[in-house]
Amino acid sequence: MSIPLAQPDSHDTRGAMAPIRAVVMLAAVVAAVIPAFVLRFSSFEPPAGFAAAVFGLGIVAAAFLLAWGAEAAQVDISAGLAIAVLAFIAVLPEYAVDMVFASKGGRAYAAHGRVCRAVGATGEPPCSLALANMTGSNRLLIGIGWTLVVGIAWYQWRRHGRADTDVRLERTNSVEVSYLLLASLYALTLPLKGSLTLIDGAVLVAIFLAYTVRIAKAPSEAPHLVGPARVIGELPTKQRRIVYCSLLAFAALVILLCAERFAEALVDGGRAAGISEFFLVQWVAPLASEAPELLIAAMFAWRMAEASGLSTLVSSKVNQWTLLVGTLPVVFAVTSSSTHGLPLDALQREELFLTGAQAFFGVAVLISLSISIREALMLFGLFWAQFVVRVIVPDRWAGAERIGVGIAYLILGVLFLIRQRAYVRSTLRDGFRTSYVLMSRE
Repeated sequence: MSIPLAQPDSHDTRGAMAPIRAVVMLAAVVAAVIPAFVLRFSSFEPPAGFAAAVFGLGIVAAAFLLAWGAEAAQVDISAGLAIAVLAFIAVLPEYAVDMVFASKGGRAYAAHGRVCRAVGATGEPPCSLALANMTGSNRLLIGIGWTLVVGIAWYQWRRHGRADTDVRLERTNSVEVSYLLLASLYALTLPLKGSLTLIDGAVLVAIFLAYTVRIAKAPSEAPHLVGPARVIGELPTKQRRIVYCSLLAFAALVILLCAERFAEALVDGGRAAGISEFFLVQWVAPLASEAPELLIAAMFAWRMAEASGLSTLVSSKVNQWTLLVGTLPVVFAVTSSSTHGLPLDALQREELFLTGAQAFFGVAVLISLSISIREALMLFGLFWAQFVVRVIVPDRWAGAERIGVGIAYLILGVLFLIRQRAYVRSTLRDGFRTSYVLMSRE
């Protein structure tokens, strides 16, 4: 089903962009992918740092293509499903990088058992790097992504003389918030286990499928497209579908070709420079793989469509916290030729606990379907608190900062749910039961 583009009013210039400028922008982004393609298929072996930069640029450029293609696709599918599809496509780089590390971990497990590395080998075991990337990207999504949207929105409000202090989601966004709460509660059980099992994967994938079925029932509404997405969206139906499908397929191909080489170059470069592999995989790699979500959300917020930006990130978080985490043990099992789960050592359990606790607190904040600048600053501050506490805490108490900040997240989350208890029942009822027709009437 095709729906018309929303027409901006006579005073709204946010959607305006000359077609020639949009085409030039699209061509420039495609050109930025070429170095990664050339390097990928050449026999040239550049320094690891240079290779990581080239492949990282290719992934970021592909992120723009994904964003524009997915936005243009909103003309042909329902609004809620469009946001879910956009969120899914936006996390493809994260999937690709995580799948690379999970498969390496599986092969290492098959060769060396639970230790996941040869005797005498140095560096981080491959099994731990898959979860390092996943936990880092998930925490970045809330600690940086959500607060980025609120910060940009606040700046734009001040520029335009508005006194707003809260980013408010639509009532229909109760669906994303409710399923994120469900996934977060289950995720808090994972640190109690010795491995991330196929059963865990099945539960998380089932939550994602239920969420997808629910979100697919969202009604259609006219999207507000800008820039290259608008130029594509205004094409005749057949041409439009060919163009955005081609963009999505091309961007996905770029990501698949670049992800493994980017991950390898990043680890090799860090090792050569004496930087912790775990640090690079957990905090540097996600900056490239999370670029699509952050860029899309930032663009929405800059256009003063902050609710769309935040809902895209919340949908991405549901996606990553269910399907992404759920597929890791599957990839691990396939590549290790076993039914064993992805091993969890003490460090990985602490990381999962901290990540799950942060997600719980994030949902507790959003249970009212709004987030204020003060609440965003709390999320941002707690995100960085782990690093500050790590500097203060003696090495013999390594890991205490993760446990301590995680407990702080949980306590604050419970307090927020108690303070906003009037919203809990209504949000969960809307999220799991109320029809989109009824929610859209308000």
